[in-house]
Amino acid sequence: MKKATRLEHPQQQLAARIYLYLGALFITSLVVSNLIFQKFFYWYPFDSSIFGIRLFELSVGILPYPITFLITDLISEIYGKQKANQVVFAGIFASFFSIGIILTADAVPAIAQSPVDDATFKQVFSLSPLAVLASMMAYLFAQFIDIRIYHFWKQLTQGKHLWLRNNFSTFASQLIDTTTVILLLCLFGVLDWSLFWGLVFSGFLFKIIVAALDTPLLYLGVAIIRRKFNLEVGQEIQLD
Repeated sequence: MKKATRLEHPQQQLAARIYLYLGALFITSLVVSNLIFQKFFYWYPFDSSIFGIRLFELSVGILPYPITFLITDLISEIYGKQKANQVVFAGIFASFFSIGIILTADAVPAIAQSPVDDATFKQVFSLSPLAVLASMMAYLFAQFIDIRIYHFWKQLTQGKHLWLRNNFSTFASQLIDTTTVILLLCLFGVLDWSLFWGLVFSGFLFKIIVAALDTPLLYLGVAIIRRKFNLEVGQEIQLD
């Protein structure tokens, strides 16, 4: 692996700004996925089941979630493992901070003229703290595994075969994440146990399909940034 490179001042500022925007997209996707999770949908044209297990039922919270793994892979490739881990920690902080905001908002009584009354607000957001807790426990485990596996393959291939580390790291981490978060939500009583295998299978299948489809986006993002900053394959930008 090549040594991390510190750029000239104008380019260094631009690289830091890109990192900031990527971090903002990451945190927004993560927090929003936990706030909207109670709505479910079919991602297949028709109802289907195997051995009595209903398939292709997913929470809408899964829609922005794969973005987080795409962004951490992009940051890992361009800025290195440490910067990817920093974004993960920032996402965890933002998610737990959102719990405090939700609990505070729930505790404040609505006025009679409020378009959203207390009962409606509670129905929509009361389970969000549990969802955030379950999601963060699974997410923390999965993201760090994703980053570790990504850099293992990056070192092994000397920075080549981007598609290999992108998909291998995401497949492993998404299996762990999907299984863990559904398990915790069932244990917390948020979801019924009858949904467990269907949600695990459907969620993992959805995520690996998205991971395969987003590989060209990762190549494009890496190519644009490398060209912009004249980086060689395997070369990373040092921000600190």
